[in-house]
Amino acid sequence: MPAFSATTPLIERHMAFFIFEGVKLLDATGPLQVFSDANQVLGYEAYTTTLASYHGGPVQTDTGILLNTRRVAGVGLDENDTLIVCGGDGVHAVSRDNRLVASLLRATQKCGRIASTCTGAFLLGAAGLLDGRRAVTHWRGCERLAQSCPEAEVDPDPIYIEDDGVWTSAGVTAGIDLALAMVEADHGREVALELARNLLVYVKRPGGQSQFSEALKEQTRSASGRFDALHFWMRENLTADLRIEALAERSGMSARNFARLYIRETGHTPARAVEQFRVDAARVMLEDVKLSIKTIAAECGFGNDERMRRSFSRLMGVTPQAYRDRFATSADED
Repeated sequence: MPAFSATTPLIERHMAFFIFEGVKLLDATGPLQVFSDANQVLGYEAYTTTLASYHGGPVQTDTGILLNTRRVAGVGLDENDTLIVCGGDGVHAVSRDNRLVASLLRATQKCGRIASTCTGAFLLGAAGLLDGRRAVTHWRGCERLAQSCPEAEVDPDPIYIEDDGVWTSAGVTAGIDLALAMVEADHGREVALELARNLLVYVKRPGGQSQFSEALKEQTRSASGRFDALHFWMRENLTADLRIEALAERSGMSARNFARLYIRETGHTPARAVEQFRVDAARVMLEDVKLSIKTIAAECGFGNDERMRRSFSRLMGVTPQAYRDRFATSADED
């Protein structure tokens, strides 16, 4: 059901994507697809899109594909519009181009929202648009961004951040999460969730969620990938018997040998991994205010909400309720 009625003003927003030679293709096309599909879900042209560059004309992406662009100086933006600066390997070179940065800054002066995907944050930083604001970029670039933008507060963990009208996102696919969050801000949670379903996004992630899921962290820790299949099964069966004996049997090992190999491979115990998977799943479910904490505790395999509270506080540094208060979407938007 659309998030508007016949009497609701149908606001149209222009979404301009600023790109440059070597831009990462998905940094632009991922969010671009979100806004295009949003029009289908909403039933009217809520978003028009433009690809812009400093000179205009064809711009070669990192894949070799050419994207046709307009000169950014000729793209008129107002308070209903958004300028999104995309990332890519060429961003550091163009960030040193004073004329390009000045042109970009002029283009942002009237638009209502400014954003970056991935390393596009470096261009926003070069224009001074991150000064005094929290920001994020791809995890590999966070330290460099903090050094080049000392007036910004760079947080390396979230997948996207919004601070006073300036949005930044983490690496590549996080741009899709940022675009979904913008649609939610414009048209409500129901529309954003319908979009996520249409795009086959596994889950519409809240901005405070880490750039890394626990499953990906486990795969990163493991050099051989010996336990990847087990980790996938654990994540999908959080209410099953996940004691060390059961996991060892599933892996075809004795409990003693399994525990020894698991610690050597991952750097921590199987029990710790189980706790991390359960907390990670609970964190996602907590954004849905219709689910009680007791229900979440049961569905994530904690057994009871007090056990979940202790695990969540230990790993996340906050209680489940405090996390929900910060990141859950209001039930009024459903």
